Amino acid sequence: MQLTSFTDYGLRALMYLAMLPPEELTSITVVTEKYGVSRHHMVKIIHRMSQVGYVEAVRGKNGGIRLGRPATSIVIGDVIRALEPLSIVNCGGDACHITPACRLKSAIADALEAFLAEMDKHTLHDMVSGNNDLHSLLIPVRPA
Repeated sequence: MQLTSFTDYGLRALMYLAMLPPEELTSITVVTEKYGVSRHHMVKIIHRMSQVGYVEAVRGKNGGIRLGRPATSIVIGDVIRALEPLSIVNCGGDACHITPACRLKSAIADALEAFLAEMDKHTLHDMVSGNNDLHSLLIPVRPA
């Protein structure tokens, strides 16, 4: 299984936002520059994450984006469910004539549930807290 780039960059954007002080706003442009992804793609990702409450988008001259809730309450499995189209195989309609007798569909469903159950054990806070290497990669040292 491979996560889509939409989910991948959504998780990365959340990790970046979680590294910032809670009150600090940043821009989508800054996030796109950190990860080298197109601004258009990141706008769609941030829009979706703001719809589900993971990101707060503040409009106006001094606007920007920040986490929409504390990193301790953002469960990675929930983020994946909100962003990822979790249909791994297409078993509906005329897509496959063996669907009525196929056991692969349930095995894949079980594997997906196991994956999500593992991701449910981790919060965004777990991914960034005390991760000095990540901090040094994402947040440059500001001159005094």
